[in-house]
Amino acid sequence: QVQLVESGGGLVQAGGSLRLSCAASGNIFSISAMGWYRQARGKQRELVARILSSGITNYADSVKGRFTISRENAKNTVYLQMNSLKPEDTAVYLCNLFDARWEVNYWGQGTQVTVSS
Repeated sequence: QVQLVESGGGLVQAGGSLRLSCAASGNIFSISAMGWYRQARGKQRELVARILSSGITNYADSVKGRFTISRENAKNTVYLQMNSLKPEDTAVYLCNLFDARWEVNYWGQGTQVTVSS
């Protein structure tokens, strides 16, 4: 069983920065794809950024050039560095681990990011 714990959310002014962290339990972190999703009030959950076990990354068009996803396998942790934040980035941010062996998704509890204008 995998547990994911996010941290680093909060309230920030537009143009500011935050770094989210997600720590995973278990021993499959290094072989798993990790992702950050977000869900704003009244909207569907959307992919923000994803990083494969190889280190290949992809981003939503809305965050390209502003957000950076990275992983530290020795610490079973994935990060999301968010710069130049905008009010439309306000959402609950959720960490995801995809276990490709069984095609199972694991989710964290989410961390709130609020960007004021």
